[in-house]
Amino acid sequence: MTRGFKLDPRTKLLMVFCFSTLAIISEDTLSLCIILILTLIVTLFFKVNLKRSLNKVKRLLYMIAVIAIVQSIFSSKGEVLFSIGSLPVLTSIGLEKGIQFIVRMMIIVFSATIITTSNSRKIVQGLVQWGLPYDIAFMVAVGIRFLPLLTEEVKDSLIALQLRGIEVNNMPLKKRISLYSHIFTPILVGTILKAERLSVAIEMRGFRAYDSRTSFLVLKMSKWDYLIIFSIVVFTLSYIIDYYFI
Repeated sequence: MTRGFKLDPRTKLLMVFCFSTLAIISEDTLSLCIILILTLIVTLFFKVNLKRSLNKVKRLLYMIAVIAIVQSIFSSKGEVLFSIGSLPVLTSIGLEKGIQFIVRMMIIVFSATIITTSNSRKIVQGLVQWGLPYDIAFMVAVGIRFLPLLTEEVKDSLIALQLRGIEVNNMPLKKRISLYSHIFTPILVGTILKAERLSVAIEMRGFRAYDSRTSFLVLKMSKWDYLIIFSIVVFTLSYIIDYYFI
């Protein structure tokens, strides 16, 4: 976090929403690159560890080739860069679409890391003060916390297979699908059991015992929050108006 001031989690949620919205609606490579640079500046401002995010993006790099080839085959636009006979395998438009996809995903992944700089309790309280029912806000916070744990369990299972000498990537597709089904079945069962235990634990603590819920924690926005919210909303609306109406 920054040393000078701390931002309200609602401000961060709005920033993530705006960056993700701009990434989805933008269809120009240059605009996407500019938004990516802005997103990286913001994430560095919050001192987010970008190495983990980069590892997530690396897994999607193969999608550049997939999207580029699909766009090249089914679209007649653009200059043909590579072809097999009369079939265009790679065109300039297809390559551009592939690059746009990975840049778009980088914006979404990097902007999402901004949320991780806030405590889950404050995120819940921020959503409640926005008028979201506490039950839904609580489910959002639980999802944010437990999804990374689920990912780690999948990683541990794959590492355990590799330690036993099983090379998953070198297996035929049919056997790989069968293997993944055996991996995900116990993980899914474990997740359901954890959800049941969590349900029992929160019920024992009086969850939803009353119709309304009070909280000792009350979030208050600072002048920096209002300034950043105003700036990001104006920037997003200006971009949308300029992109679609001008």
